[in-house]
Amino acid sequence: MIKFGLYGLHRGSSVEPETLRRRAALAEEAGFESLWVGDHIALPSELGGDTDRRLEAVVAVAHLAALTKRVRLGFGVLVLPQRQPVLLAKQLSSIDVLSQGRLIVGVGVGYVEPELEAMGVSPADRGARTDEYLSAMRGLWEEGGPAFKGRFISYEGVFQRPRPVQEPHPPIVVGGRSPAAFRRAIQTANGWYGVYLDPDGAAEALTGLRAVADQYERPNALGELEITVTPPGPIDLETAERYAELGVHRLAIQPSTMEGTAIDDLIASVGDRLVGRV
Repeated sequence: MIKFGLYGLHRGSSVEPETLRRRAALAEEAGFESLWVGDHIALPSELGGDTDRRLEAVVAVAHLAALTKRVRLGFGVLVLPQRQPVLLAKQLSSIDVLSQGRLIVGVGVGYVEPELEAMGVSPADRGARTDEYLSAMRGLWEEGGPAFKGRFISYEGVFQRPRPVQEPHPPIVVGGRSPAAFRRAIQTANGWYGVYLDPDGAAEALTGLRAVADQYERPNALGELEITVTPPGPIDLETAERYAELGVHRLAIQPSTMEGTAIDDLIASVGDRLVGRV
C-alpha cells in the first residue's frame, strides 16, 4: 500500500505559528504518514526569494516534532553541501531523539548557484561535499571514538551524545535525477526522492535509476530502496494508483499554491479519498 506524505507546511500561509500548529494536527489526524519540508536559505528574486515565505528547514522540522506525536518527519531535501556537517549531525540526532525516532533525512546537492555561493560553497564541488559530508555524519552517529579526515571536513577524538534513536541513524534519502544522485542513493541511502514528477516523469526517472542500479552493488544492510515522489500538484485516486504500479512507495503531496487555504483543502481531500485506499 502506498504511503501519503504532505509537503509544504514550512511555506506560504503555514509560516504563521497558529496556522502551522493547526495544519500539522489536521494532517496527523487525517492519516498522513509523514510531513515533508524543503530547504532553501536564501534565494534570488527570479526564484521567488523576495516573495516566497518559508521557514528554515531544520527549525521547521524540530517544531513539527513538538507539534505532533505519530507522523514521520522528512526533509525533502536538505541542500547538504551548504550545511556544516558536524553541526547538522548534532541537530538531526537531537530531532530524532526528541521525536522518538520519527526523522527521515533527505539530502541533495542543490542547484541554485547564488544560494550556494552565498553560503560559501562552490557549485563545482557540491557533489564531492555531499558524499564527504554524508560519510562524516555517519561517523559521528555510528562510531564509538570517531575520527574523520576529508578534503572539506576533518575531526578527531570528538563525540556526539545522545546518538539517534533510530539505529544506526535515521533513514537517509537522496534526491536528484542525475546519474551521480542515482549512484549515491543506490550505494549509500535507504531511499530516493524525486520532486515534481508526474507519472510519466516518475517512470522515466525510475528507468534511469534502475539502469544505474545495474552498474553498482547495493549493500545488503540497506535493504530495498524506498521511492518517494512529490507530484507537481494535487492528485486523485487513479493517479495515485499509477504511481503505485510504477513502484513508488510514498507520495509527498503538495497543494497547487502554498498561500491561502489550499493546503487545508488538500489535507481534507486526501484524508477522505486516498489514505488507506491505494
